[in-house]
Amino acid sequence: MRRSDEMESMAVVVVLMAAVGGRRFFCVKFDKIASFLLFCCFSRCSKKGGRRRYGEEEDNIKRKREEEQAKVPAEKREKMARRETTVQIVAGSYERVLHGINATISLDEGNSKGQTEDVGEGEDQVKFTDTFLFQAHTSAVRCLALSPMPSADNKQQQNVLLATGGTDDRINLYSLSVSPMSADTGLVPLPSLAGNKVLENPRNRELGALMHHSASITAMHFPTRSKLLSASEDNTIAVTRTRDWTVVSSIKAPHPKTQGRPSGDTAPVGGAPAGINDFAVHPSMKLMLTVGKGEKSMRLWNLVTGRKAGVLNFGREVLTAAKEGKWGTGEGRKIRWDSAGEEFAVAFERGIVVFGVDSVPKCRVATSPFTKVHHISYLDIETDDEKKQLLVASTEDGRLVFYSTASDSLEELVEGGDTTIPTAPFLFQLGGKAHGQSSRIKEFEILPLQENSKTIQFIVVTSGSDGALRIWTIKPEEIQQTKQVKRGKPSKSGQPVQVGRLLVAYETGNRITCMKAFIMREPIGEEELSEGDSEADDDDEDEDDEDSDSS
Repeated sequence: MRRSDEMESMAVVVVLMAAVGGRRFFCVKFDKIASFLLFCCFSRCSKKGGRRRYGEEEDNIKRKREEEQAKVPAEKREKMARRETTVQIVAGSYERVLHGINATISLDEGNSKGQTEDVGEGEDQVKFTDTFLFQAHTSAVRCLALSPMPSADNKQQQNVLLATGGTDDRINLYSLSVSPMSADTGLVPLPSLAGNKVLENPRNRELGALMHHSASITAMHFPTRSKLLSASEDNTIAVTRTRDWTVVSSIKAPHPKTQGRPSGDTAPVGGAPAGINDFAVHPSMKLMLTVGKGEKSMRLWNLVTGRKAGVLNFGREVLTAAKEGKWGTGEGRKIRWDSAGEEFAVAFERGIVVFGVDSVPKCRVATSPFTKVHHISYLDIETDDEKKQLLVASTEDGRLVFYSTASDSLEELVEGGDTTIPTAPFLFQLGGKAHGQSSRIKEFEILPLQENSKTIQFIVVTSGSDGALRIWTIKPEEIQQTKQVKRGKPSKSGQPVQVGRLLVAYETGNRITCMKAFIMREPIGEEELSEGDSEADDDDEDEDDEDSDSS
């Protein structure tokens, strides 16, 4: 009601009072009626005014919401122009510390065309956030394992399983969120004396521990989300079901015979080197290869029956190709299957031998300059609509060296050579003393960054005993251009072909022994965080089939 309407109403009341004011009979009743009319007028006026003020506040709220909604597309456009990819890194160390780090890498809008450019310098390019840091074991952390990423359609299972093994005979289990925390969740970063940003993710949680091994844990692997395989120095490989963390099968490898030990050895009975160094599961999930300490051989296991399927001894030719001398142990240190399951590589102390699916030596890898090999992996690439695989190895002198193991690319044998096994051609390298990496690389992860089912960039994370985590990027064009370079021949400058670019190095302050990493999904919002993380391992429809295959 406007101000003039209020005045007119009051005037009508006054006239009525004047008209009947002289009549004593109606005086009392009129006073009550007038009071009631005045109360109604003023209450109506106050309600109208309150409604008007409430309407103004509602309009202001709507206006603010519209402004916020208008900002959202602008923020999305900015994120598309400056794309941010978050990588979850987990590192174990000699100091018993388990360190979780989120590395947010900024990329520009050229990634949609496969021409990704790095933005900024140093810390502006990669931002690190510590998500957890604690002593996970009572002794050194020796190995890590991550379960496969869950399907994006499964909203109830947006986490991965993390297993850590140490020299304290324990396996610790954790659940890690596949999405980082969003900036609008309202969580306040924790204070840190080191100056690093610390932000805990409420979805990261501890699940428990397994203590079925009686010696140090040497290797672990999740072939599927429902199974965990763990190897130990007690010469056993345990198969654990993740639904209830029950050991469903245990594979016992025989202890090696004490051959070639020096006379006068004071080792006690049973004190000879023993244990599983590494194992590799075939992509079909039915076969497994193992290499152990004190054995110049590898063993083939049938995962369907849980029994030994065969033994392949490393002959003199294989040991010579692997640069294993007279006093060398001759044991395999690492073993890996390729993604197609057609070949596997066995890494010795200073050399690598690649075998075909028929267990016949296919080629050998000789590092140049001659150095120690720490870790190996296969990398899938696409060139000219053709899929290829490269063998990648980390070395003592701080390099990642890339080799082609394809049959049509092997180098010809040299007459009068010390072996009849052909050599895999050296293609290119990443790192080295001249490119920011002078210490050994203990482990590495090569993560393909994909868009529309096409790899637009490779993110490489390397770790070593110097305590630094280094993040590199490799463009697919760099790998494709190396096809024009003659295999194994150095460039015009006399140096090997160098690929990739070092983005930043992050000092953890601990001597890193093992490391795992994966590319995270979109950040978690406040609504998703309030729902919580429900473990849905019991709802996996394929668990029964996987149990029957692995039992």
